[in-house]
Amino acid sequence: MDEDVLSTPGHLISLAARGFARLSESRLKPLGFGVGQLPVLVALQNGKASTQRDLARFARVEQPPMAQMLARMERDGLIERTPDPADGRSSRIVLTKTAQECMPKAIAALFQGNREALAGFTDAEAGQLADLLTRLIDNLDQIASAELSSGD
Repeated sequence: MDEDVLSTPGHLISLAARGFARLSESRLKPLGFGVGQLPVLVALQNGKASTQRDLARFARVEQPPMAQMLARMERDGLIERTPDPADGRSSRIVLTKTAQECMPKAIAALFQGNREALAGFTDAEAGQLADLLTRLIDNLDQIASAELSSGD
């Protein structure tokens, strides 16, 4: 059977992800944020993480790229680092007042972009799409974990 590689879910999801990234980037840039910073901003805002290690785990990225992103965010005045009272070698990371003030606008812009991208979808279809993508991500995480542990 001759399958069209460009019609596979993997390729279509990749196209959709790039489209969302472009849309989000254009709406976040005027607020001083980058789309790649979103997991960090959300984790810090919601108190889900406060160290570089926790943020890397939360955002599902390796430590070196997280360190680079945090350095840029600190340079741009989005985060501040303070010594961790429990561990002198580590630092706690918090959003600056400026970043905190811009977050509601950024979140509103992202939700608006999602609504526009899902125009013509019913609420049930949008919910089902989110559920299916969540399951797909879980499957991909399991595959990656299995391949990492078998490579040890």
